Amino acid sequence: MNKVYFVRHAKPDFTVEDDLLRPLSEEGINASKKVTKYLNDKNITKVYSSPYKRSVDTIKNFADVNNLNIELVEDFRERKVSNSWIKDFNSFAEKQWKDFNYSLEEGENLREVQDRNIEALHKLLNKNLNENILIGTHGTALSTIINYYDNTFNYKDFNMIKDIMPLIVVIKFQGLNAKSMEYIYEI
Repeated sequence: MNKVYFVRHAKPDFTVEDDLLRPLSEEGINASKKVTKYLNDKNITKVYSSPYKRSVDTIKNFADVNNLNIELVEDFRERKVSNSWIKDFNSFAEKQWKDFNYSLEEGENLREVQDRNIEALHKLLNKNLNENILIGTHGTALSTIINYYDNTFNYKDFNMIKDIMPLIVVIKFQGLNAKSMEYIYEI
């Protein structure tokens, strides 16, 4: 049995438009310490993350306190929306959840995001049998993982959690099969 703690990053500094380099806000930095406190007694043996700064920084304090290395996994990165900043994210997101194959030019659709995240997750589950692992991730990426194991998770659910930062989702796995899922909204 594996237990995976998915940690959706804490609140970023939205004034930085570069998705890869967007740091945590002061509020996000403070929340990352609460993440550490919550995770400290969970017997986590491996730590993985999206390469995006806000995801790494959300779990870095935990990794440092517990002398664990963070292994970056490119496939856990957030969805690429397009090559330019979009102002009406809500309309765009709703279109994507209604059609998992919808994308903007130069962007990814949710099917692509889900496929690469699930493939990366399956590799880690096979590599870390019977271990508790931590994965630093993003709202959309995590939502596509949740949807893979619970296909009733849809845009309405995504919209309800999109502003919760950080969000922890704990999934227990038997092999590659999810056996239970728990949402930790407040830490």
